[in-house]
Amino acid sequence: MRRFRVRWLRSAVPHPLVLGDEPAQWGEYSGWMLAGLLFVIDAALILLFALLGNRSHGTGLSPVDIASTAWPFLVGLTVAWLLTRSWSRAAQLWPAGIIIVGITVAVGMVLRVLFTDGGAELSFILVATGTLGVFLLGRRLLTWLLLPCSR
Repeated sequence: MRRFRVRWLRSAVPHPLVLGDEPAQWGEYSGWMLAGLLFVIDAALILLFALLGNRSHGTGLSPVDIASTAWPFLVGLTVAWLLTRSWSRAAQLWPAGIIIVGITVAVGMVLRVLFTDGGAELSFILVATGTLGVFLLGRRLLTWLLLPCSR
């Protein structure tokens, strides 16, 4: 995978990770490291979605409560990344970003109905699609704007 250079983050301070024989510099990422970071950010946005939902419905804010709400959508995100091979197009809004939102919500709803006490009412499907759409597509837009190498 190719290396990404982020010009505005360059520094002479060595990054604690080592790539090959040389220490990596701040702002220099291998493609896999950047893709992994962007996947973690997507997952964190899903956890934020679960936290906000639990808070608004008063269903508990413990880590277990949030994880029990988020896990179907985290599985959906993982399936979506694998099906779209998103590691190679982590900033793409169309079609990969839209497909990722759709798969994440669809798989999340199916797993939620099959394995949890949660339902999949139309209002929840619409709110989840809108919220995750703003979060996941917004992250892709910011990635596209901030990392010229992702264009």
